[in-house]
Amino acid sequence: MADTLYLSLWFPSFEEAQIFPRTFSVLRQFPYSSRQPGITYVSVHPVSWNEATVFEQRYVAGVSPEVAIDAVHEFLHDDYAYLFELAWDLWAPDERGAAWSMKPRTVRLIAHGTEFDDGIAEQEGHLEFDFGLDTPFLYEDLKLTFETEQRVKSNIQKLVELTSAMQKNAGISARVLWSESEENLAQKLISRLQRVQ
Repeated sequence: MADTLYLSLWFPSFEEAQIFPRTFSVLRQFPYSSRQPGITYVSVHPVSWNEATVFEQRYVAGVSPEVAIDAVHEFLHDDYAYLFELAWDLWAPDERGAAWSMKPRTVRLIAHGTEFDDGIAEQEGHLEFDFGLDTPFLYEDLKLTFETEQRVKSNIQKLVELTSAMQKNAGISARVLWSESEENLAQKLISRLQRVQ
């Protein structure tokens, strides 16, 4: 069964003045889609997810991390959260599951101020990637052929490269890849790939 996949990142500190520089450092590491480059949406959420947004902006053509950060800069508060939508290219089959191609897939990056939503950053990360459903990394509904296995492995490799880039280049102190159901993704992947034997 498909499950939502997240990557939570923590920094040694995430004071108010560090929110945007640290978010920018992560946005710079992201492998943006060649067909849908840049950041396509930003929003600012005060106090908790129950409150109405104080700012929203959609960018049809996509903008650079600098432009997106600049758009929300005046709303800097440690009890706010900042949401950025972007996309990366992952392998996906057509409707019949036959022909594979690289397709843009939306990802959300959320920066949690340390006081936002009763300190949710402590549990869910100072920064949190929401990759959507884990389908591109498993394709459990498709027959596991050699091609399917190669495409799934390629998508997984892209995920591994992203987490490694965050560790090496963004100054994070901890990272956790997790799913909504708390199932072990590594075990699901191993189980899935063993079926090709």
